[in-house]
This record gives sequence, structure tokens and C-alpha cells, in this order.
Amino acid sequence: MKAIVNTQYGSPDVLKLTDVAKPVPQGNEVLIQVHAASANAADLHLLRADPFLVRLFAGFLKPKNTILGADVAGRVEAIGSNVTQFKPGDEVFGDLSGSGWGGFAEYACARENALVLKPAALSFEQAAASSMAAVTALQGLRDKGEIASGDKVLINGASGGVGTFAVQIAKSFGAEVTAVCSTSKLDMVRSIGADHVIDYTKEDFTRNGQRYDLIFAANGNRSISEYRRSLSSDGIYVTSGGSGLQVFQAILLGPWISMTGKKKMGSMMARSNQKDLGFIKELLETGRIKPVIDKLYPLSEVPEALRYLEEGHAKGKVVITVVG
Repeated sequence: MKAIVNTQYGSPDVLKLTDVAKPVPQGNEVLIQVHAASANAADLHLLRADPFLVRLFAGFLKPKNTILGADVAGRVEAIGSNVTQFKPGDEVFGDLSGSGWGGFAEYACARENALVLKPAALSFEQAAASSMAAVTALQGLRDKGEIASGDKVLINGASGGVGTFAVQIAKSFGAEVTAVCSTSKLDMVRSIGADHVIDYTKEDFTRNGQRYDLIFAANGNRSISEYRRSLSSDGIYVTSGGSGLQVFQAILLGPWISMTGKKKMGSMMARSNQKDLGFIKELLETGRIKPVIDKLYPLSEVPEALRYLEEGHAKGKVVITVVG
């Protein structure tokens, strides 16, 4: 089968389209013919081994998993002897980050608990865009952010893959949502339900006097003190990404700030699980969320797709079409 392979860490230039052996599903695994995959910041972190600590679990000198790609959607081709949830022919989508990655290929194996059935009304491309980013937004808002109906919620980085889902998921919980993004993306974030929009090139949301019950930073480079200033007296700040300094401050300073007052501040790392993926599937089926797809690339152009994602200008998700 064809796959995008990297045998060393580096830029997208190290990725090569190569013929490799088709995987064989083991006991609790499902073999998927991949129709579509999507690119995530996590792919870039693994590709570049950045931050350096990535090497502790991904391989110190070279990557253990040589095919990137976590988000996939496709059709089940074969199942392992212990699989009970799926059968050949089922259309599925899910997150392979706990199953050895491998989504940038014509076929991939995944543990059955990494997948759910694809909603019939959703294209493979839409489904592939809806795993890691949507679950990250859900866990950040619901679990770490303790979102509640009526909350005033600010999403910084609202136009990216995680951010576009965060806007919609926050609205589904009954929140009043303020979205922060650049000028060219204001109309898009309005179209997905943001109640208020702030153009960060023209207005500093940390100095406009507004206070928020929950701030979810899917991107950005603001300091933790600026975020703290924008929280209500018992507000919560959660970051899932952004600049290295932003994440570093949330990890180191967030717990200390949380212990010295009513405001809670910290970071989160999403954990893929079937229950939360099923919750996302429900939101997709009922139309409460819809993936925003910026660009489609063929499998052979994964390096270009990752370069585009790394530039930071994507409106929503960047998707790889494998089977047309």
C-alpha cells in the first residue's frame, strides 16, 4: 500500500510517499481502508520532535511510529478475532493516536475502542476532521473548564481546527460565546454561532474591561497574567495550545495561581476515548456541530498540507483525501 513515511525527525521535507506492507489486524484491532484523514498540530509535534520531551515516548533518536496521521475515516476491511463492535463494510471514524498512528496511508489498523460508526449523512472528509480536534475542545470546555449554561465563554484561536469546534460545542452547552481571531476569519466564526467576535489585530480582549467565566485558549500567545485579568472572580482558564510560552506558563504557574485564589488556571492534554467520540458523533448527527474544512489535499501532498497547517492560517481543518 501507499503511505507517507518519515524515518527521521525533521521538517515536512523528510516525509516520503512510499510502498509499505499492508497492516494485518490483531485480536482487538480493525483494518480500515482509509478514505480520508486530517492533519493536526500533534502530527507536527511528532514530526519535529518539538518539544524535545516528545522523544521520551516517540523514540529518542528516531520515531518509533513512522507513519503519522491520527484522525481517519474509512471503511472496515477486516477485523481481529476479538472484535465485537464492527464488521467488514462498516463506515467508521476515529482517532488512532492511541493505536500507533498510521492514518496517512491507504490502510490503517486501530483498536476497536478508538472508533465509532460514521454518521450516514457525513462525508468521509467531514468525519475525518471530527475526532482529535473536537474531542480536545469537548474535554477542555466540559471537563477542565466546567462549562455551564449561561456562562460567558471566550475562545482564543477560534478559527482553527480545535477553535471552530470549541465555538460550536460551547454554544451547544448554552454558553454566550466570544470568539477571538484575525480579520479575515471574523465572518466564518460568526457563521458557526459565535455571539461576539473580536479581531485581535484591532482590539486587545484582555484590556477591554470584559470578564469571562471561562477562557479556552486553543491558540494565541498571551501571558497567563493577561488571561487572569480577563477572568471573572471565580473564572477558569484552560489552554490546549498556542505559543510555547503560553503553554509553559499554564503548566508551571497555573497550579500556583489556582491555589492562591478562586480563579483556576491550567493546561490540558486531550485523551482519546470512545465515549467522548460517541458524544461528538451525537452532536454531528443532530447538527449541533459541523466541521469547518479549509483545504483538501491528496495523500501524496501531505507534506504541503502540514506546511500549510504550520503557517497558522487555516480556517478550520486541513483534510487529506485518500480514496476519492
